[in-house]
Amino acid sequence: MKLVISLGGSLLTRDFSTSGVKKYIDVLKKISEKTEQLVVVVGGGKICREYQAIARELGATREMQDYIGIKSTQFNASLVASAFAGYSEIPNNEKELKSALKNNKVVVAGGFKGGQSTDAAAAFSAKKIKADLLINASNVDGVYDSNPAENKNAKKIPRLSYSELKQILSKNAQLPGQYGLFDLRAVEIISSAKIKTAFIDGTDAEEIYRAAFGEHKGSVVE
Repeated sequence: MKLVISLGGSLLTRDFSTSGVKKYIDVLKKISEKTEQLVVVVGGGKICREYQAIARELGATREMQDYIGIKSTQFNASLVASAFAGYSEIPNNEKELKSALKNNKVVVAGGFKGGQSTDAAAAFSAKKIKADLLINASNVDGVYDSNPAENKNAKKIPRLSYSELKQILSKNAQLPGQYGLFDLRAVEIISSAKIKTAFIDGTDAEEIYRAAFGEHKGSVVE
């Protein structure tokens, strides 16, 4: 099985401690033992958004905000990668990712380029390795017909198509640190490559393991 996990930075930094990070490391290692290839792409989370917000107030361009976001995700990815043997640095772009995939069963990365979130990097990775599944683990337990943080009557959709996902996410802002559940570039990639994608609540680290092997409470797009 070839698997890609988009690990939301909000998960990694919500309990920012050795034990808080280690519970995700333990699950990732357990998953890696049962997969042919595993790519983990780590997001920026609250720390990233705080950096970007301050930069924005200081007059930073959108390009600089993107740059700050990318560096934040790569720093988080470095933390995760440090728990896996053989790592001295993480891939900084798509070219370096391709090289890393040739030499490693497990690859950990952050963001690659501006104008998109780490979800797009995860989708690119899934396309590159022809992944059987892409897991989007965040603090939201699936895909809803509207933003559940803003609409208490929002309904979760257990299964939906790529076009339905795009229609829902088109309502989200596509700005640095504000992409929401998934960015539109990522949707384009999984749609064109027909990559099965699961959206799950990763606040319970074990839910990521369950999603990898078919049982979870989230939403599936295919």
